[in-house]
Amino acid sequence: MTEELYLADDTVTTFEATVDRALDDRVVLDRTHFYPAGGGQPHDTGALRVADGEGADGGDVGDGNDVAADGDADDRRWRVVDVQKKDAVYHTLEPVDPSADTVSSPEPGTTVVGEIDAARRRAHSRYHTAQHLLSALLLAEFDAKTTGNQLYDDHAHLDAAYDRFTDGDLARIETRLNELVGDERPVRSYAMDRGEAEATLDTDRTRIDLLPDSIAELRIVEIGAVGRAEVGDGGDADGDGDGGDSGAEPYDRTACAGTHVGNTADIGEIIVTGRETKGSDEERVRFALAEHVAGEE
Repeated sequence: MTEELYLADDTVTTFEATVDRALDDRVVLDRTHFYPAGGGQPHDTGALRVADGEGADGGDVGDGNDVAADGDADDRRWRVVDVQKKDAVYHTLEPVDPSADTVSSPEPGTTVVGEIDAARRRAHSRYHTAQHLLSALLLAEFDAKTTGNQLYDDHAHLDAAYDRFTDGDLARIETRLNELVGDERPVRSYAMDRGEAEATLDTDRTRIDLLPDSIAELRIVEIGAVGRAEVGDGGDADGDGDGGDSGAEPYDRTACAGTHVGNTADIGEIIVTGRETKGSDEERVRFALAEHVAGEE
């Protein structure tokens, strides 16, 4: 199994790990900050390189079994082009040199450095947090439950159980979303036992029912109330383990393994770009960050 470091800290974009398995063009690391595709969020991309001072076969540089000590040599560096979670997290590699026919993956035991594409990760984090705001807003103000979503690095859409959103509805949704962004609400995550979550949290908001029964411990992502104080790394102000404080209900609590920004202000301006009917009593709402809409003009 791979230790999924992004669950504890989704701000890290450079980390060190050890190759556990090498399978043709894929490797399994003992630990990773690369986010695997899931929950409507695309996978991270980036690079993997042999750590300085270590040969490509896992031996120390200078022990007679290594390649050149240049950390940027093509045979000591790979592009990470796909990340998928199965029994472990699999990182698909491609050579730095596009003319290379095959990938010579690092051997098991090799210490490597993972370098995540920070711009792509941040875009996904902004869109994922915006989607949480939209899901909570639609449920609270339209009684429309989220049925699915898909994020990209320059736009996103969300499907909701609703008859039809009017142009007036879309304008209202956009205004409310940007009010929530402007509130500068803190965003934090914490682990919670599934049984406790099912017994104490609103399942319509947390969407626990969408998760496989095999997941016994949930990661709860919480968007706080306005003006809520930051308390510790775990964000648990009252010490009860639920990540909440005693004075204000959070705007949203959702079971989610995705990456997020630390404050709604980090999302930026959101533009609702349109809607479409997806079937009986289901609507799709499309949205994008203002900078990406402007880029299309």
